[in-house]
Amino acid sequence: MKRKVTLKQIAKELDVSISTVSKSLKDSPEISEDTRQKVRAFAKLYNYKPNLIALSLKNRKTKTICVIIPEIIHHFFATVISGVERVANEKGYNVIVCLSDESFDKEVINMEMLANGSIDGFIMSLSKETQLKKDFHHISEVISQGMPVVMFDRVANDILCDKVIIDDNLAAFEAVQFLINKGFKKIALISTVDYVSVGKLRTEGYLKALRSNNIAINEEFILKVENMDNCSDQIEALLLKNSFDAIFAVNELFAVTAIKLAKKLSLKVPEDISIIGFTDGMISKFSSPSITTVSQNEIKMGEKAATMLIDRLENEDEDEEHYKTEVIETNLVERESTN
Repeated sequence: MKRKVTLKQIAKELDVSISTVSKSLKDSPEISEDTRQKVRAFAKLYNYKPNLIALSLKNRKTKTICVIIPEIIHHFFATVISGVERVANEKGYNVIVCLSDESFDKEVINMEMLANGSIDGFIMSLSKETQLKKDFHHISEVISQGMPVVMFDRVANDILCDKVIIDDNLAAFEAVQFLINKGFKKIALISTVDYVSVGKLRTEGYLKALRSNNIAINEEFILKVENMDNCSDQIEALLLKNSFDAIFAVNELFAVTAIKLAKKLSLKVPEDISIIGFTDGMISKFSSPSITTVSQNEIKMGEKAATMLIDRLENEDEDEEHYKTEVIETNLVERESTN
């Protein structure tokens, strides 16, 4: 089966512009007969079919972009959307939000439903199931059809597109180092399963900090949660089974759950156990005690993602794709949960 080709690939193979290929296929008299014949012959050989998505993008801009997020309960994703909206609205674009609910199938359906000219481009963070399956065909197809995609937070290195991330490994390392500098050596980790990219990177940062300080890694101090619905039982079991003096949690829900369960078990925070979370949201600010946390600068992440997508939408003359990965700086916000 011959591979599917695009106007861009035909232009590259024949060393002509995309415009020349397009006009040749439309039999434009502006192009020489010799060039037209070459283009048509090449297109026929590779069974070229006009790309309806690309045509709709070229002919009818919707001035609408779609943000696909895995879930809405985290303050992080809601705040990223605020950043996207701020930039998009300033530039005359509307934003619609789709929820994948951590489901690969829903993510695929959302993209297929909207990649028909309903929107101009996607900003997305991958679902947990998509990362587990490592199946990104739906994203590759959308990009190959001429629709730009910007990934943020949970990204796939296999997909060539613009990305906005933080240095999860470094942010976790610095958070754990902060605890070590305060004299803690028995530090537990509450993380996600490793196939969730950010959880894996934050776990690596935690381990790196321990190794850098010659602190032995105790596997019993490490909890990897797959299902948020039963995380309370797992965190309570961790607290009951082990004796440690600090916890690094990779999101604020894990952190606030640990605080709640510590109180239930008559452990005082931070007197008996210090806790650091991730994401500087409302939960971290108004928990009792308030939570020391890693701020991911979510507004800035959303603004950057929207800027990158809109720049690509409004700069269509580039023949070569030069994708960028922007790294947003993080900072540690110290509050009451660490002594």
